Amino acid sequence: MAEEESKSSGPRMTDSGRPESEEERADRNLSDLLQELRVALPGVQVLFAFLLTVPFTQRFSQLNEVQKDIYFGVMMCIALATVLLVAPTAGHRILFRRQQKEYIVTLSNNLALGGLALLAIAICGVIALISDFIFGTTAAITSTIVMAVAFAAFWFVGPIIRRQNLPPR
Repeated sequence: MAEEESKSSGPRMTDSGRPESEEERADRNLSDLLQELRVALPGVQVLFAFLLTVPFTQRFSQLNEVQKDIYFGVMMCIALATVLLVAPTAGHRILFRRQQKEYIVTLSNNLALGGLALLAIAICGVIALISDFIFGTTAAITSTIVMAVAFAAFWFVGPIIRRQNLPPR
């Protein structure tokens, strides 16, 4: 009986195809997710810092009302992206040693996807704002559409199609 218990509590093949326990899988998934967030966060921070300085430049007063509205929308998107992309770290700290790793991984995955979507929107907004300010409305619309399609295709649609074509777990 004791031998059976030790076999069942040890590593076994999971749906990931790896010999690991559920706890080990959750640890690995959280570690992977945090590594991915470490890639995204510096870009978010740089964009947010840039946006925070823009109103204090001399040329900000030259923006028309639509451009100021775009600026505000972009600033709010990047602020919310920052909230969502940092939330997994805060959640992990608060729930530390409470046996909530699977919950943290699932929630953090959803928060990261939302944060990445807001980051893509913010970058498209910055492209629209700068293109409109420098080159005019046609360039702004064209460049923003190109960037939106690129983000949608590479960040979301491509991986979603690949996921749908994989065998079920």
